[in-house]
Amino acid sequence: MYVPKESQAKQGGGAAKAQDGEKGGKRKIVAQNKKARHDYAIIDTFEAGLVLTGTEVKSLREGRTSLTDGFVQIDGGEAWLHNAHIPEYHQGSWTNHSARRKRKLLLHREEIDKLEAKNQETGHTIVPLALYFKDGRAKAEIALARGKKEYDKRQTLREHQDRREAERTMSAIRRKQRA
Repeated sequence: MYVPKESQAKQGGGAAKAQDGEKGGKRKIVAQNKKARHDYAIIDTFEAGLVLTGTEVKSLREGRTSLTDGFVQIDGGEAWLHNAHIPEYHQGSWTNHSARRKRKLLLHREEIDKLEAKNQETGHTIVPLALYFKDGRAKAEIALARGKKEYDKRQTLREHQDRREAERTMSAIRRKQRA
């Protein structure tokens, strides 16, 4: 018996995702800004879309992007990502993009207003934390952050090292118990 394709039950991840009630899909991280998490205390994070050209998307998919010098600036009620290095696409022609051009971020009006108000306070800045693909669309994770002092950075490193040392000790104990 022939059943039309439209009435057949969908198979695969799309139907399962809709049933689970998950919003959004899998994240394929392209670049992370580990330096920002070291230099700043993260207050709040936001997910923003990126306005990109075709060659920028192709270059992002190759994964050679750097966010270390990047920052976000609110200008005229719009959010802009500055100094994010997306290298030129090696197979691009005259349509290639410049590597460090400013790129528009897509955020809701309330989010932009909140970021702008907090950014005007002393010591606050907006930094990019990660670039990734979500459901085939390029996204940026940005954060409202406050700069850390040198002693705060040392304390964070010390806590991180203590946590790792405790995990190593616990795993060694577990290994001995199994043996």
